Amino acid sequence: MVTTTDQLLTVENLGIEYKVGTEWKKAVRDVSFSIGSGESLGLVGESGCGKTTVAMAIMHYLPRNGRVSEGSIQLAGREIGELSASELRRMRVNQVSMVYQDPGKSLNPSIRIGRQVADVFELMEVPKDEWDGRVIDILRKVQIADPERVVRRYPHQLSGGMLQRVVIAMAIASEPELLVLDEPTTGLDATVEAEVLDLISNLRAETGTSVLFISHSLAVIRKMCDRVGVLYAGRLLAEGPAEAIFTDPRHPYTVGLLRSLPTGELSRNEAQLDTIPGTLPPLGAEIQGCIYADRCPIVQDVCREEEPDLVALDGNRFSRCFFPERAPDLPRVVAPDPPVRQRSEETLLDISATSKTFEQEGSPVFALKDVDLSIRIGETVALVGESGSGKSTLAKVILGIHVPDEGAVIQLGEDVLHDSLHSRSGEEIRSVQMVFQNPDSALNRRHSVRRIIGRAVQRLRGLGRRGSHDRARDLLSEVRMGHQHLTAKPSHLSGGLKQRVAIARAFAGSPALVVLDEPTSALDVSVQAAIINLLAELQAEENVAYLFISHDLNVVRYVADRVAVMYLGRLMEVGTAERIFRGPHHPYSEALLSAAPDREEGTRIRLKGEIPAASDPPPGCSFQTRCHRKIGEICETVEPPLTEAEPGYSIRCHIPIDELAALQQLVPQE
Repeated sequence: MVTTTDQLLTVENLGIEYKVGTEWKKAVRDVSFSIGSGESLGLVGESGCGKTTVAMAIMHYLPRNGRVSEGSIQLAGREIGELSASELRRMRVNQVSMVYQDPGKSLNPSIRIGRQVADVFELMEVPKDEWDGRVIDILRKVQIADPERVVRRYPHQLSGGMLQRVVIAMAIASEPELLVLDEPTTGLDATVEAEVLDLISNLRAETGTSVLFISHSLAVIRKMCDRVGVLYAGRLLAEGPAEAIFTDPRHPYTVGLLRSLPTGELSRNEAQLDTIPGTLPPLGAEIQGCIYADRCPIVQDVCREEEPDLVALDGNRFSRCFFPERAPDLPRVVAPDPPVRQRSEETLLDISATSKTFEQEGSPVFALKDVDLSIRIGETVALVGESGSGKSTLAKVILGIHVPDEGAVIQLGEDVLHDSLHSRSGEEIRSVQMVFQNPDSALNRRHSVRRIIGRAVQRLRGLGRRGSHDRARDLLSEVRMGHQHLTAKPSHLSGGLKQRVAIARAFAGSPALVVLDEPTSALDVSVQAAIINLLAELQAEENVAYLFISHDLNVVRYVADRVAVMYLGRLMEVGTAERIFRGPHHPYSEALLSAAPDREEGTRIRLKGEIPAASDPPPGCSFQTRCHRKIGEICETVEPPLTEAEPGYSIRCHIPIDELAALQQLVPQE
């Protein structure tokens, strides 16, 4: 393996097991890698491959039914498994910090944010009179607007993106020697993700912090890591310099992951995404030969008879494959032609001049302001924007969870503006359903899949028990799951299968509109591709419309017919996906697109200033305090209307569209 002369972390021949019932089952097998001082190593692979298990072992945080069965983990030359309880505490305070995958579970729901962040400084033995100032400073460092107000809130009062930033702030407060990041940017919008990644890069540059970076986002890993390890079913299948792994992969699994990404200008109307056929082997499976053989497109007899070694290739790369030279030219999984949709110009939902205000700590919070948006039958409209821009509030207004202050919400000709969810008719509830970001939180872990879907069928369609069970089985088939899953509980399913159950439940009442709130953000790229293909197939079969909320602009570009860009509760730009991504753009959209991690270095637009609080929006144009195209006093005093600049394309900006086109021919100055 590649090592550095100054190794901070060394993992050698690591084996980890979990006790299931009375048996110990292997989860990680003979994994070795090292991280030098100031170095960043990325771990990628599908959910269930062992990435988080390795990270938890490094932190000595394995659950009670988990154990390190073989090998060693050394931090700065000390064996972590041999440290006493007090030494482990000191290590976690001063040397190693971790950002966990689900920020909601990392914070105590009954304690205010400020006190939880202050706990870090208490453990660091910072004088108590400095806590408040240090808390505000570290929250500002991770781009949290109005930190003085945030410190008084509880976790449930913050968005997912805000919670993630709080957890990152707590992790970096001690400037650790090793920072373990487990999906640290999941749920963050492009601009905040870029700022957080900058923060991590700066921390590395300033303090020499080493990083173990676990992520489903291959673009983020490529940008942030010096080297990359590819895990599959607890085995390290490939390792090497990041650029070589991504530009010239030498293992079939790595190639499969890269081909699952929605990239470039390909849209769902042209082709379905490539996927990796099959599924991971079950936990503890004893497999003769290559562990990836059942899913590999170039498998040979030798692959099923012998396990390949992790062999050295050119350029300090390693691959666990008998035929690494064939990997770049693998045959593609032949995806069928994209499903044909019945396109319609008939409006399903029309929202006009809709506003919503909340009250928080005695002050109004302007969540939506004069929103105008329509969704046609069978259409996919994507909603993008930074956390706190009003996307989820707009979705909840459509669902009837929130009643707007004013405006009109017309659904198939019926005004549902003043109808809350409880007062809407059964038909109105059935016609609009939702798929949430995190299926773990959305599905009752105590219920079987049959009961989860069956209850939805009973409530939405009024079927009896037998009828609901039959419909549940049919719905599972529609989302490409088998009858064997009917008796399973969510805890026994992978992330992708859980999301399929959530989608099946949403389709229980044959809805006309499904709101998809980050439906793929928590999924690895291969499962994401399968879910996106599934949603496209269901849309064609059911002629359903989607409101697709996402921070992933590559996914949005692939799935959307039209895109609406939100900022501080206002629509800034609405148009076809092709028009929005082609440009010229609203300055805010321009900044969002430039912040994507796969954009070329030097093209990113760094927005100045903090995101204004929705309780105190700026006068004039809501974006003027951060706008890199600001033209003068008119931006500060007059709010521009959302006007149709071209047929089917509307923008909220004082700068004429032809001038924006001329300005955006230039490379933005940083």
